[in-house]
Amino acid sequence: MSTPEAAVTAAPVRTAHHRHYLMCKPSHFTVNYSINPWMEPANPTDTANAVAQWQKLYDLYVELGHEVELIEPLAGYPDMVYTANGGFVIDGRAYVPSFYYEQRQGEAPAFAEWFRTHGYDTVLPEEINEGEGDFLLAGDVILAGTGFRSAGDSHREVSEVFGREVVTLTLVDPRFYHLDTALTVLDPVVEEGQTAGIAYLPHAFDEASQKVLAERFPDAILVSDEDGAVFGLNSASDGYNVIISPRAKGFEAQLRERGYNPLLIDLSELLLGGGGIKCCTLELRDAK
Repeated sequence: MSTPEAAVTAAPVRTAHHRHYLMCKPSHFTVNYSINPWMEPANPTDTANAVAQWQKLYDLYVELGHEVELIEPLAGYPDMVYTANGGFVIDGRAYVPSFYYEQRQGEAPAFAEWFRTHGYDTVLPEEINEGEGDFLLAGDVILAGTGFRSAGDSHREVSEVFGREVVTLTLVDPRFYHLDTALTVLDPVVEEGQTAGIAYLPHAFDEASQKVLAERFPDAILVSDEDGAVFGLNSASDGYNVIISPRAKGFEAQLRERGYNPLLIDLSELLLGGGGIKCCTLELRDAK
């Protein structure tokens, strides 16, 4: 017979959900400019290693039963591998990015064309935004980052495009320049009346945003600076399996305690460009 203590400490039963992703092979990956603190053009990069590491992530998604689409990489755009910045998709509607830095602006037409040719209701933006890098769907609410890339007016625009509540979160540490580097949504499918499970790095946000997150997500996993600094939060979850950096040891233990199944994929080569697992993964939420 189980004790009351056992009932209290038992981890919830998690359920894996089928996901649909867009990825881009890093065939042209290199670091020849710097638009975030991780990028050091003087340091050598290994394109073949980047491709090999990326392939392991792709293969794992397929092994888990997820559907993965590919967009053709464009020569001259080494950051196109970070497809999370290529749009934000809910119910078959795709909000196209407008990149902050000139070096990436040529990617936007390619993503827009991909969405159009694959049957998505494609919305061109008026405001600066970098797709799912700064917009994350948590239940019915869009969490929206600002401070370094996506501008505040894009939060109003994304709310109008999708007709959903948008919660603005201000990033204050330049190492975590996109929301998806400092916060991850662990439960992509949330039952009515429930709160989405998330994990985040508190010190990446200003005090007001920390307060909002604590109030809205009281059961969130708070990740250490040590795990955040190795892009531990730049992860992908299907509700049970959570793909994370192998260097995020503390986060790995926290996930196991909560009933998730952490799977470790090393994307250290792509981290040289300031991106990780989530950066390489754009979720395609198709029309229901």
